[in-house]
Amino acid sequence: MSTKLEVLTPQNCQLIFIDQQPQMAFGVQSIDRQVLKNHVVGLAKAAKVFGIPTTITTVETESFSGHTFPELLAVFPEQPILERTSMNSWDDQKVRDALARNGKKKVVVSGLWTEVCNNTFALSAMLEGDYEIYMVADASGGTSLAAHDYAMQRMAQVGIIPMTWQQVLLEWQRDWAHRDTYDAVMDIVREHSGAYGMGVDYAYTMVHKAAERVEHGERLAPVPAESESLESVS
Repeated sequence: MSTKLEVLTPQNCQLIFIDQQPQMAFGVQSIDRQVLKNHVVGLAKAAKVFGIPTTITTVETESFSGHTFPELLAVFPEQPILERTSMNSWDDQKVRDALARNGKKKVVVSGLWTEVCNNTFALSAMLEGDYEIYMVADASGGTSLAAHDYAMQRMAQVGIIPMTWQQVLLEWQRDWAHRDTYDAVMDIVREHSGAYGMGVDYAYTMVHKAAERVEHGERLAPVPAESESLESVS
């Protein structure tokens, strides 16, 4: 039986972020860049909640790509950042060593760009490292929609698994009876899952009468404005 039939669990996988850096994001045209960053940070928070071994690697930070998204680094403030020169993360021994230390053959990938850094790493890690690759399509981006889509197709044709960030999150949670992570997952959903998160906020506060998530100023009751007569206006 293929191990790719197994769902992702907190025990069977690790995560790598590849080149989530501003200059790389500037070139992304396959997804709205703010949406992309929202998904990346949501995925990072999910990994933190479930204790997923995580690697962060960057390319040419000082000379070209800029510093990793601060919102991502804030989730892993003590995480080492593995700098490279090669577009292919597999070419850097630090990256190979980090993956090996984590000891999980299923590798979830979020990176920029899909058609270059993600694609070459995925193919090489699969071929030379015997890893299973799970490519998070909506937490990655390409220089055009076609570039992203064809890269995803190329990878899928050789057995790399396409996923979305929320799919990863919910596979890790799996059962709402897992109360130790339930509240943290709901916090991620409410902040990063768009309409789904809005719906959760609505259900909590309007149906279950829970307190609002944030404290805010006093809500002032409506006060009808006094109408002026035509004579006073003239």
